[in-house]
Amino acid sequence: MILCPIVLLAACAASKDNQPDKASKQLEVVVTNSILADMTRTIAQDKINLHSIVPVGKDPHEYQPLPEDIQKTSRADLIFYNGLNLETGGNAWFTKLVKNAKKKENKDYFSVSNGVEKIFLQGEKAEGKVDPHAWLSLENGIIYAQNIEKELSKKDPQHQLFYQENLKNYVDQLHQLDKKAKKKFSTIPENRRMIVTSEGCFKYFSKAYNIASDYIWEINTEEEGTPEQLKKLIRKLRGTSLRALFVESSVDRRPMKMVSKETSIPIYSTIFTDSIAQKGQNGDSYYRMMEWNIDKIYEGLTQQND
Repeated sequence: MILCPIVLLAACAASKDNQPDKASKQLEVVVTNSILADMTRTIAQDKINLHSIVPVGKDPHEYQPLPEDIQKTSRADLIFYNGLNLETGGNAWFTKLVKNAKKKENKDYFSVSNGVEKIFLQGEKAEGKVDPHAWLSLENGIIYAQNIEKELSKKDPQHQLFYQENLKNYVDQLHQLDKKAKKKFSTIPENRRMIVTSEGCFKYFSKAYNIASDYIWEINTEEEGTPEQLKKLIRKLRGTSLRALFVESSVDRRPMKMVSKETSIPIYSTIFTDSIAQKGQNGDSYYRMMEWNIDKIYEGLTQQND
C-alpha cells in the first residue's frame, strides 16, 4: 500500500523532469546580416539560437526575405538590425518584415548602431540620407557590441555575467586592432593617404584613421557605375600619386576595372564592407575582416613604384 504513493511521486517527478524548463530555454535571436551575426555569436556563443537573414557575401541594402526569414523573425525573442537607413532604406525590406511579424521597436527589435555619431551622404543632412556603414570604424564596432550585450542581458539575465565577460574580451581585442590601425596609417604621407572604392562606404573608416576616401557611386541603392560617375572619378585620379584602388567583395568589379584601365592605377586588393567572408576564408569574422582591410589598405597605399 505504501508503494503506490511512492511510485506516483516518482512518476510525477519524472514527468516534471521531462517538461521543458522555461528558465533555461535558449533565446531565439535574429540579426539582419553576417557582420551582426558574428558579433552576436562572439558574445552569446551557444547560449542562443541565432539566425542571420542576409547570407554571407550578399548586399544588405536591397534584399528580399525568404519564407524562413519571415518565420524566424515572427518567432524571435530578440532582433538586431544595423539601422542608419541600411535595411530600412531602398525597398525598406526590414521595415516591412518586422511590421508583418508584429514586432515592436525597442521592445522586440533594436538598432545596434544606437549611439554612433552619424555621417551623412555627400551634400545631405536629412535623416533618410545617413551613411549606414558605421561598422567600418572599429570604435563604432565596439558600440555595436556593447548594444548587443546590453539587450542580450536584458532578455536573458541568467547569462548576463557570461555575456559581459565575453564582451570585455571582445572589446579588448577590437581596441588593440584599432590602436594598431591608427599607428600604421599615421605613417603614410598625406598625398598618398586615400582609399578609392566602388561604393562610397568608407567615410567612417576615413574619419577614424584620417584617410581621405573617394568612390564611383555614393551608395548601393542608387545607380552603380554610370558613365558620368566613372568620368568624374577618372578625372580626379589622373595625375595623383595614388598607387592602389580597392574593390569590395559584394559588388561588381567591372566599374573599378574600367577606372583602373583609364588611370593606370592597379586594383590592389578586394576588401570587405557589407559582409564577412565564408567560413574558413580570410575575413570570416568581423575582427578578421577589419584586420584584412587595415592590412591590405596599408600595403596598397605604401607599395613602392615598379
